[in-house]
Amino acid sequence: APLPQAEGMSETASGSLTTHVLNTATGLPAARLAVRLARLQECEPQWTELGQRWTDEDGRCPPFLAPGEAEAGTYKLRFETAPYWESLGHTSFYPFVEVVFTMADPAQKLHVPLLISPYSYTTYRGS
Repeated sequence: APLPQAEGMSETASGSLTTHVLNTATGLPAARLAVRLARLQECEPQWTELGQRWTDEDGRCPPFLAPGEAEAGTYKLRFETAPYWESLGHTSFYPFVEVVFTMADPAQKLHVPLLISPYSYTTYRGS
């Protein structure tokens, strides 16, 4: 039987949009943090929520878009950081973090990590 970590990695690899969250104040994954995905409807323009996930003990959540579900367009991931920090007994300068990005090629997998501390955040296009 494959190792649980290997199973989780293969699940992550099968999606077209993934993320993970790292608490840079502790150097540990940010577990049990809510993340929502929305897509910008260009004609309105307004955001349409496509799903919500929770990070696991490794700071990762299941892929947001299954293979073939992605469409070219503008998306945002909303990370609910305030409840996460409150659960650790901290306050956060940022009540949530929204990362807006463009998916130009829906066939290409995207990984959008977030690094957080109570007073800062960083994101980048991962692989």
